[in-house]
Amino acid sequence: MKTLLYLFFASLFLISCSSRGGNGTLTKAPAEEQNGVKTGINIGDRAPELVFESPDGEKIALSSLRGKMVLIDFWASWCSPCRHENPNLVKTYHRFKNKEFTNGKGFTIYGVSLDRSKEAWVAAIEKDALVWESHVSDLKYWQSVPAAMYGVMGIPANFLIDGSGVIVAKGLKGEYLDNKLKELLK
Repeated sequence: MKTLLYLFFASLFLISCSSRGGNGTLTKAPAEEQNGVKTGINIGDRAPELVFESPDGEKIALSSLRGKMVLIDFWASWCSPCRHENPNLVKTYHRFKNKEFTNGKGFTIYGVSLDRSKEAWVAAIEKDALVWESHVSDLKYWQSVPAAMYGVMGIPANFLIDGSGVIVAKGLKGEYLDNKLKELLK
């Protein structure tokens, strides 16, 4: 009986892994048309709108950053790989925040936390010196609504969107993010 249960759960695991891309996101996404541009989570799609609360309780809309290059960064204070990547994000933010891009003026980060604890989330923002202004969370851990909207199955995960809100890349870390931003400079 234990062997059957093991095989059953191993099969479920393999099936779930086969539906994911290499960057922690689903490879297919539901989409809808808006002004001739499909809304979805694939490169070339218009990024789905996100409006969630900051640590201060202020609602921040992703669309409020329209006109800039924006990295939507899914992370959490308890995620060791996320925390390891944060210094790279800080350097990239400072390097590109005032640059001109082919389709965007400036660069910023819309940080989406999968934390459950507001205190841990805020402490990590401060400790890691995440100085950009747009930090949001619904504090629902893996039941996070924004993570579900973007098909996030593992963190860190990210989506780079241009000034028009169109996804131009995803799953970029370290030098790969910097190289993509350099490629998109005006």
